[in-house]
Amino acid sequence: MPEEKISVLLVDDHSLVRRGFRRMLEDEPDLHVVGEASDGEEAVKLARSLAPRVVVMDCALPGMNGLQATRKILQSAPDTLVLMLSMHTEETWVRQALDAGARGYVLKNAMDLELGAAIRRIVNGETVLDDQLAEQESLKGERNAGLTPREVEILQLICEGKSNKEIAAQLELSANTVAVHRANIMDALGIHKTAELVVYAIRNGLVNVP
Repeated sequence: MPEEKISVLLVDDHSLVRRGFRRMLEDEPDLHVVGEASDGEEAVKLARSLAPRVVVMDCALPGMNGLQATRKILQSAPDTLVLMLSMHTEETWVRQALDAGARGYVLKNAMDLELGAAIRRIVNGETVLDDQLAEQESLKGERNAGLTPREVEILQLICEGKSNKEIAAQLELSANTVAVHRANIMDALGIHKTAELVVYAIRNGLVNVP
């Protein structure tokens, strides 16, 4: 018996982009595009009627955006897997996508976008984040070994989007102490930007992603 194909719903407001993705996926023997949507509302309707295994969701959609559509789809079908496609590399977008329930975040402008591989990975239970979101240097070696329990705790709160002030209030520390911890964490991991820190922490399982 041949294995059942992975059903995919494509969501993008540009028909040319959808056509390109469809062609890309039609070359994959184990993937099957069951439908296409051009906006968030249509995506929610089609996800309900077609029940795809994976929704490839553009982040920036007219009207209801990709984040809102993802939330709505997962409310009624929590087992659906959403792979977010975006032009944005900013940490806030990545975090919002993961908070909305997306299982992956891939950059649309990636020259070597391997959509089929990303879809398979989320179906296999992985969280997929585009390589461009983190400097490759930050992935070398076991750099997480040097973090103290307190630093891991603060790292978790940073990844939840809390400011130094909010972290300080929650942990009953001074904002200056939190700033020092944040600097130490970045130094220990060899990372210089908060966005890269969040991606690295999620990729390497240093924090819990809800």
